Amino acid sequence: MVKRKTVAVIGGGISGLAAAKAFDERGHRVTGFERTHDFGGVWELSRSYPGVQTQSPKDLYRYTDHPMPESYPEWPKGPQVHAYLHSYAAKHRLARLFQLDTDVVSMARRADGKPGWTLTLRSAGRERQEDFDFVAICTGQFSEKNIISHPGQEAFVAAGGQVMHSSEYTDPELARGKHVVVLGGSKSATDLAVNAAKNGAKQVTLVYRENVWRIPYFIAGINFKRLLYMRAQEMQFGGWGKRSPLRAMAATAARPLVWANFRLVETLLKAQVPMKKWNMVPEARIEDEMSCSVPIVTPGMYECFENGTVRPIRGTFERYEDGAVVLTTGDRIPCDIAALAVGWRLGVPVLPEEYRAKLVAPDGQYQIYRLAVHPDLPDMGFVGFNNSYCTVLSAEVIANWLVRYADGQLAHQPTDGEMRAEIEENLDWRRRRRPAAQVYGGLCSAPFHFQHFDELLDDMGARVRRRSNPLAEMFSYPNADAYGAYLASTPQYVAS
Repeated sequence: MVKRKTVAVIGGGISGLAAAKAFDERGHRVTGFERTHDFGGVWELSRSYPGVQTQSPKDLYRYTDHPMPESYPEWPKGPQVHAYLHSYAAKHRLARLFQLDTDVVSMARRADGKPGWTLTLRSAGRERQEDFDFVAICTGQFSEKNIISHPGQEAFVAAGGQVMHSSEYTDPELARGKHVVVLGGSKSATDLAVNAAKNGAKQVTLVYRENVWRIPYFIAGINFKRLLYMRAQEMQFGGWGKRSPLRAMAATAARPLVWANFRLVETLLKAQVPMKKWNMVPEARIEDEMSCSVPIVTPGMYECFENGTVRPIRGTFERYEDGAVVLTTGDRIPCDIAALAVGWRLGVPVLPEEYRAKLVAPDGQYQIYRLAVHPDLPDMGFVGFNNSYCTVLSAEVIANWLVRYADGQLAHQPTDGEMRAEIEENLDWRRRRRPAAQVYGGLCSAPFHFQHFDELLDDMGARVRRRSNPLAEMFSYPNADAYGAYLASTPQYVAS
């Protein structure tokens, strides 16, 4: 018999909703905490920059039991994703489990000596403490803004200039008639630059450090999900884990074909995207760089370069001056608004330092098993810390794995030694064989979605793990409906 637990779910975004549902349907007493006034996480409307849309197609950005509406476009806009998450919460009555406008200030081991954690909570200006048997941290990688500054910023702002994180750029009218300088090379940076140019900015300058491979929504007329998300393509990158002699021989024999395949992909991209014209051809090979950090081409970006409304400059900020930003290139760029698309701070600030030190290696790489747990942090798990092209599906599969782990109901419950050995092997793989896997603290599961899901499903004892059609399984992208059936084929139980 599985004992019912009190479970805290921290965060009310994609991952928090998935975790709350997974623990609730297994009979646990779930309390979710969301520090803002609404569900949605990064898709909550006050946190979204104008024109934001998904990088992944809608059939890859969904829960297994809840397709996005047919009326949605292939790449839904921010408000549509927000509405979708609300409809999922309504379908499973998740609002009854959450306390909104409630911040988790800190957490500590329970003083009564029982397993679990004591959370210090703040709401309506008052603090209280509450004990839980298990805590699922679902704040993800995009909850704490990365705040940076440069010399001269205080005087620049005092003179009327504006400096803001990209997530604070929520009103397209901000750009009208202004000189806007965007710092960053991610999709959020290019989205913001194009949006500002299309909403009446006097001039937009995009300042970025490195040339990276940018993937268009369609490659040679084919939706990129049909080219880059296949199991067959994933196998060419060489995943983690020990290889059998036969598998190693096959990989060696296939190496010339793999090399030729990626050169073909690069050739197609160079032919379709005018990266050479704008001095934006990456130095790195695409197979060495492919990870969660590879951005999708913002529609209209190169057209804005062409008509001069957006000017790209490779460099970074050196300092602010009155009405301008001076770059490391020596360029002095007129600037009324500096929008800093410099990402988010990865971390778990509510966790005491002694535990954070166990979780994160000195080089910043997370020491985490199945991207979900750590042996030194019992009664705690993470959902949504694995950056992915299949964010929603990934959160749901991990949440289902995590509740079984917490209940001791995995088909193979890992021992302390097995977890530590696996963590070390994975760290070694990231550091020596796959440097691109070190982005986001090594918490990126792209481009290895199938391998990651295979391990989780195997742990859960799924009787079905692959589609019956071998061609569809090998040459198509992850199918949410299929994964719903895989999860349903795992042993079922309810805590009491």
